[in-house]
Amino acid sequence: MVRLTGRPGARSTHRPDGLRAQSTYDRARRAREHRHRRSPAGGRLGGRSVAGQVFMLQVVIVLLLVVSAVVAQVLQVRHDSTQEARNRSVAVAETFANAPGTVAALKSADPTAILQPRAEAARKASKVDFIVVMNTDGIRYTHPKPDRIGKKFVGDIAPALAGHVVTEEITGTIGPLVQAVVPVRGTGGTVVGLVSAGVTKANVGGAADQQLPLLLIAAGVALVLALGGTALVTRRLQHQTHGLGPHEMTRMYEHHDAVLHAVREGVIIVGGEGRLLLANDEARHLLDLPENAEGHLVLDLGLDAEMTALLASARVATDEVHRVGGRLLAVNQRPTDLEGGPPGSVTTLRDSTELRAVSGRAEIARERLNMLYDAGVGIGTSLDVTRTAEELAELAVPRFADFVTVDLYDAVLSGEEPQPGTELRRTAYSGVRDDAPLYPVGKQIQFIASSPQARSLDTGEAVVEARLSDAPGWLTQDPARTAQVVEYGIHSLITVPLRAGALILGVVNFWRSDKPEPFDEEELALAEELVARAAVSIDNSRRYTREHGMAVTLQRSLLPRRLPEQTALDVAYRYLPAKAGVGGDWFDVLPLSGARVALVVGDVVGHGLHAAATMGRLRTAVLNFSALDLPPDELLGLLDELVSRIDQDETTEDSNAPVTGATCLYAIYDPVTLRCTVARAGHPPPALILPDGTVEFPDVPAGPPLGLGGLPFETAELELAEGSRLVLYTDGLVEDRERDIDVGLEMLRTALTDSGDSPEDTCRAVLDSELSVRPSDDIALIVARTRALGADRIAEWRVPSDPAAVADMRASVTRQLTHWGLDELTFTTELILSELVTNAIRYGNDPVRVRLLRDRTLICEVYDGSTTSPHLRYAAMTDEGGRGLFLVAQLSERWGTRYTPAGKVIWAEQAL
Repeated sequence: MVRLTGRPGARSTHRPDGLRAQSTYDRARRAREHRHRRSPAGGRLGGRSVAGQVFMLQVVIVLLLVVSAVVAQVLQVRHDSTQEARNRSVAVAETFANAPGTVAALKSADPTAILQPRAEAARKASKVDFIVVMNTDGIRYTHPKPDRIGKKFVGDIAPALAGHVVTEEITGTIGPLVQAVVPVRGTGGTVVGLVSAGVTKANVGGAADQQLPLLLIAAGVALVLALGGTALVTRRLQHQTHGLGPHEMTRMYEHHDAVLHAVREGVIIVGGEGRLLLANDEARHLLDLPENAEGHLVLDLGLDAEMTALLASARVATDEVHRVGGRLLAVNQRPTDLEGGPPGSVTTLRDSTELRAVSGRAEIARERLNMLYDAGVGIGTSLDVTRTAEELAELAVPRFADFVTVDLYDAVLSGEEPQPGTELRRTAYSGVRDDAPLYPVGKQIQFIASSPQARSLDTGEAVVEARLSDAPGWLTQDPARTAQVVEYGIHSLITVPLRAGALILGVVNFWRSDKPEPFDEEELALAEELVARAAVSIDNSRRYTREHGMAVTLQRSLLPRRLPEQTALDVAYRYLPAKAGVGGDWFDVLPLSGARVALVVGDVVGHGLHAAATMGRLRTAVLNFSALDLPPDELLGLLDELVSRIDQDETTEDSNAPVTGATCLYAIYDPVTLRCTVARAGHPPPALILPDGTVEFPDVPAGPPLGLGGLPFETAELELAEGSRLVLYTDGLVEDRERDIDVGLEMLRTALTDSGDSPEDTCRAVLDSELSVRPSDDIALIVARTRALGADRIAEWRVPSDPAAVADMRASVTRQLTHWGLDELTFTTELILSELVTNAIRYGNDPVRVRLLRDRTLICEVYDGSTTSPHLRYAAMTDEGGRGLFLVAQLSERWGTRYTPAGKVIWAEQAL
């Protein structure tokens, strides 16, 4: 059913037909109302109307179906009952024939006495009407009626004597029945008797007779429901046809035909053979059809190929737009045979030229708004200047331009403010193709004054070159290349300066090649809006690049630039900054007295300049504290107090600065004793690679992070064989948001197990592993292989608490220096040791010991049991003493005091 809608403004040529159709409809309506007034209400379903005829036909069909169903059901029930009787008779007869004792009873002297009680019991249990046992002559041994025992069996027993089972319907001594006869086999399979069981016809048909009332009731209910449904369908049909007869429906068709030609929507009906069956006036007007078009093949109407193919295909089309002449037609087409109708199709045509133009402008506006929204969320996703420029170029292609290039000043790329007049660098490029003859990415460009880019940079305003082939200022920029660009097909350009406040960061170029129309003023406004949004992100990235560079520079300046000279450890290190931000990781190698070396690695919480500055303060503090020769636990205690003071200084009344917080691991290695003393404050434990390649994580007590205060730190003493490698690192190596520290430690163990023998190989193996693929935090790594100071480079003496022993000690030292080939140091060494030993004997406590170490320097150490430290001072002219330490300080490169659990050590170093 096709719904036709008209609208005001129909052409006046159809008005007479419409008036005539309206009057016809009015006469039909009045005639129908007059007929309804003359006939009773039930007469509406009379035989005169289409609805009444349909009602009578359906009533007859329903009655025939109900009667046929009842008869078929009765016959089926009787057939099923008879078949059931046959099956039950056979089953009962075979069961009784094969029952234990049946053969023996037939061979007994009185079979009836034995079998009659059994047969009656089985008959009652199986609900059959009789069970008869007989001999091979057909003489009965059992029967429900005793007077029939001994008489001839009624039925055909010949097949049973031959060993077959027989079922038949006969009239027996108890009336019509269905019975089965089966043989009773004796020894050897011979038939020694027969058993018959059966059911009378009265019982067979009883089930059908019992079901017949139910069937009749069901048939009655079905008939009532069917008649009710028929009445509803008929009423619906009557409502649809308004009770009209054939003549009235003909008149109604004439009315519909008049309306069909009056609507402002084209209607075409095409038959299954591809012939035009109907075309209303609007369709003729829209398609310019001839007057005699109906009846001709669609292929012969002279329409364009696209419309002809659509009408001839009879395919489904929904709001497809086709250009016919100068019009845009919205076409809908549906086949007419979807629900059993005649083959063909119905097509409607609507002139949507003006609507299409309006909707096209709305679509363009919506697409531009979407592009601006995408620019807001898609440009500036990273704080990288180059990536932000690339995001702008990728967003505008191909939605706005066919090619986009972004040129920025070099200063912008490094985070600095641009200097006008300098060269620009092509930073980003995106296009529908990659072979455009534009300047490549990375090319430095100096735009001439007449070029649109230079004018845009100079004035700060966007410039449109609608036709590049007619733009002499652009053509003279690079005649050879611009000629290639024009020949390639790029014909229009918009150049927009990247402005961030008063700064001009560069210029963005939008090029058009595929679309023939040049850029217009509306597109210029859109380009300016896009670039304005991107300029903010690029300027933010520039500022971040500058600040990040400053932070990196500060951080690099605060880290060790080279390792100090020492012989106790063979050290290699790596520092890997995070991909984003600047952290506060640091490390250091600090030579101590007595050929010892301190290793320190730490991490300040947070990122940025604050963390880098705090790291520098802590590194300087560790460097100063190490000069005091403090044990690791005491040094961490001083650092803890320092961090607490830093937090207090940075917390004001108006703002609560975050707790700085830091972790640190401090280790001191002594190459003489091969012992390493380690303490840590909230830092990951060190790893130890034994000389045989085994990897361990020594149990070092984990103190609280620096800055919490109030808790002491503990140390661990490690015995390190020569050639062991001590691995210190920050938590960025083993822990991140996606990896637990336990997993990271196992990965580190695997990487260290497969590393080489040298510290450099070990560092390389760790950083080549998956641990440092994408670090989210800085990574500091130190690998130190231990060395031992040989016994031939150590000399030690016990000094009695007697001033006279000083002379013997000097003699021993002289011999040792001669043995080492250091005769030139004999005088100064004797003088230094004489002063230190004399002070130890005079002011110190027993025991007093002297030790010489031949390392990079000659180290003289004097031990005593006192904890009183001497002080260097200037003696007056009248003082008798006080000049010993002054002489020691003048004769040695360095000197100092360190404390031990049993006293102190005064040491002095001389260059070799």
